[in-house]
Amino acid sequence: MMDFDRSAIGWAVTSGPVPYPVAVAAMERRAAEIRDGRSSELVWLLEHPALYTAGTSARAEDLKDAGRLPVFATGRGGQYTYHGPGQRIAYVMLDVQRRFGSDVRAFVATLERWIVDTLGEFGVTGEIRPGRVGVWVVDPNPASGERKVAAIGIRIRRGVSFHGISLNVAPDLTHYDGIVPCGIADHGVTSLADLGRTTSMKTVDRALERSFTALFGPCVASDAPLDAAAAARSAPGA
Repeated sequence: MMDFDRSAIGWAVTSGPVPYPVAVAAMERRAAEIRDGRSSELVWLLEHPALYTAGTSARAEDLKDAGRLPVFATGRGGQYTYHGPGQRIAYVMLDVQRRFGSDVRAFVATLERWIVDTLGEFGVTGEIRPGRVGVWVVDPNPASGERKVAAIGIRIRRGVSFHGISLNVAPDLTHYDGIVPCGIADHGVTSLADLGRTTSMKTVDRALERSFTALFGPCVASDAPLDAAAAARSAPGA
C-alpha cells in the first residue's frame, strides 16, 4: 500500500487546458484509489478548453446552439454548463462518507460556503438560493438582477466524490449564450472580471486554498492525477 498522510488532502494545480475526457478518466481513477485506501483525498485545480457539459438532468431544449462548442455527457448532477479558459475548475475527490456520513446536502452546502468565503476575499458577496445549487451575486443594477458566478456539480460513488465546482474568474461569458445554464433561464451569469475584480488565476488559487483549508482541514502540495500519456495529450499543442 502507498505511504501517504491520510490526515491531509492533496492540492494539485495543472497549468494549460486539460481535455475533458482526460480529466474525467483521471478523476474516476483517483476516486477508486481513495475508496480502496490506495491514495489520499485530492483537490485538483485546472482549466478546460471551451466546451459544454451535460449533467444527468440535462434537457435537450436547453442546448440552444449545438454546433457552437463540443458537448460532453457527464455523470455529475445538474444540467448544461460551460467550461473554458478563464474559469477555475476545482475537482474535489473527498471521502464524503467519512467526513459527512450520509448527509450529502451538508457536503454541498460546505462547497458553497467555500466559494462564498473565497469570493469574500475579493470584496464580492456571494449568496446561496434555496433550490438553486451554486453561488449567486446580486447586481446593484435592478435590470441585471441575480447572476451566477460559480456552479457546483458533484457525483458521489461508494462514498467518494468527484467532479466539483467551477468559478468564473475571467471567461468569455458569451459562450453561455449557447445553453440555458443549469436549466435556469431567468438569471444570467457573471465573473470576477465582469464584476470589476480583475485578478490572476494564481491569486484566485491561493484564496481558494485558504478558504478550503479553513473548512476541510490541511492540504499538502500534490501531483495532478494525470498519467504520463494523459499529460502529454493535455500539453499545449498536443
